[in-house]
Amino acid sequence: MDNIILDVKNLSVDFANGDGGFTNVTGPVSFQVRRGEIFALVGESGCGKSVTSMAIAGLLPRKTARITADSIRFCSSKYGNTELFGLTQNKLRRVRGGGIAYIFQEPSISLNPVFRIGDQIAEVLALHRLEITNRRAEVVKLLDAVGIPAPDERADAFPHELSGGMQQRVMIAMGLAGNPELLVADEPTTALDVTIQAQILELLDRLRRERDMGIILITHNLGIVSSLADVVAVMYAGHIAESAPADKLFAAPQHPYTRALLNAVPKLGTPHEHRLSTIPGNVPPPEAFAAGCRFCGRCAEEMSCCRNAPPLLREVEPLHYVACFKSGGEINR
Repeated sequence: MDNIILDVKNLSVDFANGDGGFTNVTGPVSFQVRRGEIFALVGESGCGKSVTSMAIAGLLPRKTARITADSIRFCSSKYGNTELFGLTQNKLRRVRGGGIAYIFQEPSISLNPVFRIGDQIAEVLALHRLEITNRRAEVVKLLDAVGIPAPDERADAFPHELSGGMQQRVMIAMGLAGNPELLVADEPTTALDVTIQAQILELLDRLRRERDMGIILITHNLGIVSSLADVVAVMYAGHIAESAPADKLFAAPQHPYTRALLNAVPKLGTPHEHRLSTIPGNVPPPEAFAAGCRFCGRCAEEMSCCRNAPPLLREVEPLHYVACFKSGGEINR
């Protein structure tokens, strides 16, 4: 457990299906995040990335979502070695913001339009940083830390007075306000242009190094994490298909889905007459998940055994895990 800040073991999420029962959406999913590390959770929309991340800190509605896990352990210097699974909502609220902070993909929706941004950041300080006596000064300091010019003036601005990139920087400042040890960034650059995307990613990378903070970066684009992530887990239809240190995964991807995602990334220098590689079909809805490998039907390397039972996530080399029969995967019974 050395340097591990989050240890998730066999996390599954089921949602009420309207017929009195539940449909499995994700899991079982297991992974670890280390302090000072960027852990990228990658996959197409609908693969369960956001659901998995929200289940960690109990952000899913308890009336419609059923979460099961062997363990969700948060190893914090502030809160100690805390088992999050089964924790009451009151105790989870202490951890959220102060221990684990979230940045969501649409800052224009996440920010309250009728309150000044300085007041919204100060609210986090009031909840999680009681030792701060001059909240205004701390707000200005946070805005400056995330690269917002004239932070003293911007603190009095309303969200609609800022650009999308500036709004996202405000969301990052709010996330940092509670001094979290783990930051979950859910598609933090989706609504931004390419130049601003790069700036936001560089900012997250700098902040995690300065604060020795773990980051879970959720994205559908393998291209943007190639030079940023330390570990990459590729998720498909609620399961982790492959997980490895970033350099290993990009140098030698083992799962057909990972290879297909990499082939779909546009590359500079490719002749214009070459069509961009795509993956046929779509991620199936949870009620239509295959009994075997969930990538069946879209996989160019499908074998007859793939439809019978799901493959087990297996270590094919040190720290490199793959759930595929072609990589020596075993049946998950």
